[in-house]
Order: sequence, then C-alpha cells, then structure tokens
Amino acid sequence: MISCSITRLWLCLTGLAVFFLSNAQAQVLDLEILPSWNQDTLETTSPRSQATQGTPIVERLDFLLSSLALERIDGTWIESENWSAFFSLEKGRLKTRADGIPTEEFKAIRFDVGIPAAQDRADPNLLPADHPLHPNVCGLHWGWQGGYVFMALEGRWMRPDGELGGFAFHLARTPNYVRVEIPVNFQGGGPLTLKLVLDAAHLLEGIDFTRDGTSTHSRDGDLIVPLLKRNIARAFSLHSVKYDLYQSAVKNSEAKSQELPAGTHPYPIAITSRFPRVQFPADNPLTQEGVALGEKLFNDPRLSINNSQSCASCHSRDAAFSDPRQYSIGAIGQVGKRHAMPLFNLAWDQSFFWDGRASTLREQVLMPIQDQHEMNETLERVVEKISDTSASFNNAFGTPEITSERIAKSLEQYLLTLVSQESRFDRAARKVAQMTEEEKRGLQLFVTEFDPARGLRGADCFHCHGGTLFTDHQFKNNGLELTPADLGRMIVTGNPADKGKFKTPSLRNIAVTAPYMHDGRFTTLEEVVEHYSSGVKRSDTLDPNLAKHPDAGLQLTTEEKSALVAFLKTLTDEAFIADPAKTKLAQRP
Repeated sequence: MISCSITRLWLCLTGLAVFFLSNAQAQVLDLEILPSWNQDTLETTSPRSQATQGTPIVERLDFLLSSLALERIDGTWIESENWSAFFSLEKGRLKTRADGIPTEEFKAIRFDVGIPAAQDRADPNLLPADHPLHPNVCGLHWGWQGGYVFMALEGRWMRPDGELGGFAFHLARTPNYVRVEIPVNFQGGGPLTLKLVLDAAHLLEGIDFTRDGTSTHSRDGDLIVPLLKRNIARAFSLHSVKYDLYQSAVKNSEAKSQELPAGTHPYPIAITSRFPRVQFPADNPLTQEGVALGEKLFNDPRLSINNSQSCASCHSRDAAFSDPRQYSIGAIGQVGKRHAMPLFNLAWDQSFFWDGRASTLREQVLMPIQDQHEMNETLERVVEKISDTSASFNNAFGTPEITSERIAKSLEQYLLTLVSQESRFDRAARKVAQMTEEEKRGLQLFVTEFDPARGLRGADCFHCHGGTLFTDHQFKNNGLELTPADLGRMIVTGNPADKGKFKTPSLRNIAVTAPYMHDGRFTTLEEVVEHYSSGVKRSDTLDPNLAKHPDAGLQLTTEEKSALVAFLKTLTDEAFIADPAKTKLAQRP
C-alpha cells in the first residue's frame, strides 16, 4: 500500500552530453530513476484520500543533478565534464544517457544534487531553447533571487486542526549541493542501463512541520537545510543493472527545418537577450509574406459564421490583444465561457487556453473559428469565403491553394511576432529609465517570500510569476471559489488532482488586460492583490505555495498593496499596445 501520492516529480538533470576519457570501444550508459515511497512504486492517486491518513502529500519534487562520475576498481574516478540531464515523472522522462563509458570494470557511481557554482551564476537566457537548464524546460531558475533551485519539494500535510496545510522546501545556493555515491559493480564497454530508486519518503524523514516549519529558502541559519541534505544523500539506492542486448537509439522525431517558400523573405525578429532563447517552428519558418497574411486573416470577419467577427474583435491591441469585456460575445450574440486571454509572447508557451486543451499554437488558432460560443463557423466554409485571397496565399506559400492548414500556419506566424518586451520595467532593467521608490518597494514584495518566522515579509508572487516572462507556464489552483460549471484543467485531463487549476497568465501588460482571472471576476488590480492578501479559498488542490500561508492570508498593509499595484503597472508595454510597427519587432541596427 503506497502511503504517499505524487502528482508531479521533475528531476532536472542538465546537459545531455557526457564526455568521459574513453577508448575506441567506449559505449553508453542509460541512467534511469524509479520513483518510490517506502519501497513501493510511487503513483499518482487522489491526494485527499492519502491526506486523511496523516501522510504528507508530495506534489512537486524537482531537482538538478550534475558532476556524474564512475569509480574504477582501483579506487580512481572517471569524472564527466559539463554533465547534467532532465527527468519528469509527469512527462514520462525518467532516463538520461551518458556517452563514452570505457571497457572497464566499475564499483560505484557518483553525482551531485545541484550544479556547480559557475553554472549557477551563469545567465540562463543564453542557453538553447531545448537545453535542460533553460528556464522553460527545467523551471528551477530563481530569476529574481539569482541562481537555481537545486531541489524543490512541495506539497501538503494534515495540520493538527484537520485542515490541509502546505509546505514548500527549496534547496538552493552554493555550497548546498549534495553529493550522492552509490556502490554498484558493472562492466563498461557495451550499452547498459543503471536503474536507481529514489525513495521520496526518505526526503521528509525527521522533519516535523509543526516544530520545524513548512518552508525553507536555503538562507544562512535555516535549520531545515541540513535535514534535507542528509535525507537527499540517502534517498537514492541501486535497483538493477541491465546489459542491453542491442543499443536502442530511439529519438524524438523532429521536423526538419524547411527552406523558405519560393519568393518569400525571412521575417527578422529581434528578441531581448534577457528573455529565454526561443525555438520557432521548424516546419513553418517566419516570412514577411506569411506574417502579413496571418495579420490579414486575424482581422478578417469572414472567419465567422455571419462575417461579423474577426479574431481582433475579441483580442484588441490596446488591451494587449485581450478583451475588455468579462466574457466575449460570439458572432451571433453567444456569451463566452471564459475571459479571453491576451495574445503576446506566445512563442514561449507550451499549451494554450486557460485549461491547456490545445498543445500547439497552430492547433489553437483554428478552435475559436469552430467554437459555437465564438465565431461558430466551419473551416470548409472559411476556405470558400476567402477564395479571393489566393494571391496572398501564393505570396506566402509559393502556390495559391487555400487550406485550413495554411490558415493555421499563417495565423501562427503572425501571432509569434507579437512579442512584448519594452515596458518601463524593462527599460529600468537596462538602466535607461527609473522606477519610483514605491514601485521598487512593490518589486521587493513581489520577489520576496512570505515567511515571518524567518524575518521575511513578502507577497510571494514570484513562485508562479517569476522570470522575465512573468509566468511559469503551468496550471495552478490559486484559491478562487470554484463554480461547478468550470473546474479548469480537470475538464481536459479528467484528473481530480487538476480540479480548479488554470494556466498561469503572464503579468506583462497586466494593467491593461482587465478584467482578471479565467472568469473575469475581478475588475481592478487592487481586487486581485486583495484576493492573494486575504481572499484565498482553501481546497484539496490549492497550490502549495499558497497553502503554506496562514488561514487569514498574507494580510498585506494598505501601503504594501499599493506598492504591488504600482510595480505591476510598470509592466505595461506602451509601444506594443499602441504602435503596430513595433509589435513586429523588425531587426533594428
């Protein structure tokens, strides 16, 4: 019987290449992690049923491994160079590969939980978009604090009063890495798999939430840090060694970069180096002609059933491509089900809509056209109605055919160019503008934990809205009172653990994208701040970073709330919402 549930286990182990000193016969080693709880396989189950048994619920366990090394029989070590990798239980990523294992006999494996100081201090925005240490891939870079979280352990526990409380333990900061060494005899020189058990129950051994507290941030004198480091060191053990009969080189299929269609010109887009690197679709290269067609279609009312409504009807530029109405009104007067999300910085998104029901932007753009609450049209009729645009399709794709796929691709191209990066906050970061003292105070609150026991009084915003994109791209229950008609992400996944979870929106341009939340229930930023200060509703799926707060909430002062609102207003990109030329971000000298 498994006594703990995990809804998400991410093991971030960076950099897929391992360079060992090797000979010509060197082969590969697959390192696989088997998550468990007290020797039983760890599975995702209902958190509530487990919590009533008095066992902590682990909802997030993310960490970084580096410095892989193998011990020879003579006691010397072969050490890797720049090694690390990324695992995810939720995504089924539980294996990484080390290349160049020589034909020798070994007796131990060693790695660090954490990363070297040089990598910890490096700028993550310079990494390739698919690098495991990239903020979008790993999600463990503390953009506001600097450096990475080596391990993030979050979840809930049953408090003495019978209510669910939250805990959030974050191990970070050099030299808080943990060295793990596991005895294992194996022969190199051929493909093999080392499977290690990670027993999550060990991670919380000796930690009493009532006595020790429910959060740690790895600051000097933090008493939970030594306990975590001790527990991590013994949480791993050997499961098995498997000598593969043949090397299975299974690779994810990736679309090969296509040449530009005949007669088209590349679309030059300038993105700040302070943003994480981004990877545009390889099979739909941005061209000036494709972007122009996408913009034309975005504003074409013929995409709706009665030729009365375009995409722009519910995504207004002066509202950062969102809708000032609580619910958008469809082409024939239908009332929408949720507030229209703003459209910018979509190139970094990994799923779309409040519930993530679209996994790609190309998939997303066709859904409103066909939705009965929105444009309520068929793709076949749209193709017929815009037949007079064949010349534009010819310019964009090299031939005049109009298809739903080409409509999606052109809309995708246009939307990918809507990059918002020129707010006053951005200019202040470049030292070409200034923030007021109140705005600076708001920023300080934004990036500071709420942990009065350790002398920290912040607003805890950065957990979900950290980094230069101001979103973690995840789905969270942020303590809203739910309606039975809309249970969020659960509608898509069918998983009760996703009840009340909605996509974390970016806070960029937040001052002009009212009303707020998935249902537009709040009309002002002051109401939003008040919700997080005193209005969070507890539930089984409440995000741990909110559940760890007192029942009464943060109880921010009037001055603190005012400062937060002032800071949020610095995130408005006036050029983006006012000047179409600048939204295209043509490369400038």
